[in-house]
Amino acid sequence: MISVIFVVFSCQNADNLDNKDAKNQVQEIKVNPEKSISEIIRSPVNANEPVDTVNVAKMTFDDTRFDFGTITEGKIVKHVYKFTNTGKVPLVINDARSTCGCTVPKWPKDPIDPGKSGEISVRFDSKGKKDRQAKPITITANTYPNQTILQIKGTVIPNKKD
Repeated sequence: MISVIFVVFSCQNADNLDNKDAKNQVQEIKVNPEKSISEIIRSPVNANEPVDTVNVAKMTFDDTRFDFGTITEGKIVKHVYKFTNTGKVPLVINDARSTCGCTVPKWPKDPIDPGKSGEISVRFDSKGKKDRQAKPITITANTYPNQTILQIKGTVIPNKKD
């Protein structure tokens, strides 16, 4: 069980601050050990303030679409989507999923520092599939917008039964 506690000391006394400054003070942040550390990363979206799109993580992909061409039913296709964090803060990928169990993504669980690269590998199982296939992979991260869509697509030719 890991607990993370941030404590900030200030030279000002809270009694000497007006209400506006007191509400903007940095406070101790406690992370629930049963939840993700990503909860302490500042969200770029706040209902009371404008959207901050400058100081966020940004995923820049080499490609976001992969066409595997034509394959025979039952084959497994693997593809790696490479990206770089071109933002100003560490990138944390919270989730990656597809709309079908036939398409399974794997993503880095550790934060990716600004300027560093990472990979999301995707495995598509064509068993039971036929004709044109297009599977989206939704990546959820501390980016703006918080979701990025990748796509794997191609054509599956059914096996001929003797």
